[in-house]
Amino acid sequence: MTDARAQIEELKSRMQQSIIGQEDVIDRLIIGLLANGNLLVEGLPGLAKTRAIKAMAKNLEADFSRIQFTPDLLPSDVTGTEVYHQAGGSGTFRFEQGPIFANIVLADEINRAPAKVQAALLEAMEERQVTVSGTTHQMDPLFMVMATQNPVEQEGTYPLPEAQMDRFLMHVLITYPPVEDEVKVIQLVRGEEQDALSAGNDGDGTEPEKVSEKPAPVPQSAVFSARREIAKVHVSDAIENYIAALVYATRTPELYGDDLRRWIDIGASPRASLALDKCGRAHAWLSGRDYVDPLDVRAIVHDVFRHRIGLSFEADGDGVSPDKVVDEIVSHVALT
Repeated sequence: MTDARAQIEELKSRMQQSIIGQEDVIDRLIIGLLANGNLLVEGLPGLAKTRAIKAMAKNLEADFSRIQFTPDLLPSDVTGTEVYHQAGGSGTFRFEQGPIFANIVLADEINRAPAKVQAALLEAMEERQVTVSGTTHQMDPLFMVMATQNPVEQEGTYPLPEAQMDRFLMHVLITYPPVEDEVKVIQLVRGEEQDALSAGNDGDGTEPEKVSEKPAPVPQSAVFSARREIAKVHVSDAIENYIAALVYATRTPELYGDDLRRWIDIGASPRASLALDKCGRAHAWLSGRDYVDPLDVRAIVHDVFRHRIGLSFEADGDGVSPDKVVDEIVSHVALT
C-alpha cells in the first residue's frame, strides 16, 4: 500500500468514527475529493449531511468554510466584494474575499437561495476562479464545493437550474438509517456530549479531566499524491466504450425499449462521460487496483447520472425515480 493510499484510508477511517451507517456516503465524499470535483448531497433534514462534510474537513489539513444559504443572501456574500479603504488622505479599493475562498466549502441548503446566488458558485466550481469588478482571483489548488440540498418538495426551496446541476461531479443521496445504526448514533452523540463536558469546567469547582490530544490531520500532499496515482490508473478500450455507451443510451432511449423512451426527455451531457471516467478510476484506486473494471463504473453510475437525466412528465406521473431509470439503462447496455 502506498503512503498516499494509507493516508486516505486513515482519513476514511476517521470519518467513519463520526458518521454511523453512511459508508456509501463517505466513499462518495472521498471519491469526489480524489477526483477533484464538486458534490451535491441530498437528503431530508437531520440525516447528517452537514456532519459528514464537516467530518472530512476536520480530519484534513484544509481551510473550511460554511455558507448557510438563505433567501436574502446576495452573490457578494459568497464571492466577496471590493471595499474602499482610506488612509493618509488617499483611498483605494481592495478585494475582500468571501467565504468561497477556502479549500473545502460547505454550501449548506443551497436550494434555499434564489438562482442569482446559486449562480455565484458557477465560475468558482467550473473555472476555479472568481471575477469581481473585472479582476480574476484564483482559488487554491485544493478546492472543493460540497453543497447540501433538501428535497424540492420541502416548502421554501428553489430547484437548482440544470446548468449548475451538471457542474456537480456526483449527486449523493442520504437515506434514513436502520434501527441498529440509529442506536449507534444515539450512543455516539451521547459519548461526544460526555467528552465535551469532561473537556471543560462544568461550574462545580472541579477541575476538567484531561482529554487526549487529537491526531494530526491528513496533509493536503496526500490528496495530490493520490490524484497523481489515480491519473495513472489504466482504462481499457472496452471500459471507455462501455462508459460512452451508457451515456449514449440516455440520449437515445428509444433504442433501448419503450419504457426508457417514455421516461427520458433529456440525456446526459459529455460531463457525465468525464465523471464516470474520473470517479471510476478513483473507485478502482481505493479498491487497490491499477485498472478500472465494469464494477467500478456500475458502482458510481447512479451518483453520476441521477442529476443529469431529465425525466418526462410521464415518468414523474408514474413515480419513476432517476435511480430506476439508471437501473434500466445498466440492464440494457452490455460491455463490448
